[in-house]
Amino acid sequence: MEKFATLIIPALLAVVLVRTLLLPIQWGLKLAAHAGCGLVCLWLLNFVAPFTGIYFPVNAVTVLISGLLGLPGIGVMALLAVL
Repeated sequence: MEKFATLIIPALLAVVLVRTLLLPIQWGLKLAAHAGCGLVCLWLLNFVAPFTGIYFPVNAVTVLISGLLGLPGIGVMALLAVL
């Protein structure tokens, strides 16, 4: 039983350490995927801007707002652009 405990405790600590180190990478990849989707949405909205009259500047802030908040974020940006 002692051998089992001396093997399982370091193994569990290694698993916890690896998961802790990989968590920021997963967040970064998720943020990048959302930002990519936000960029595509802004590009599509700017494509139809001559018809709607609302142009969205493509910068880091607007891309992250549209990527993270989705349609409500784009709606708020549209309201701010009109006002």
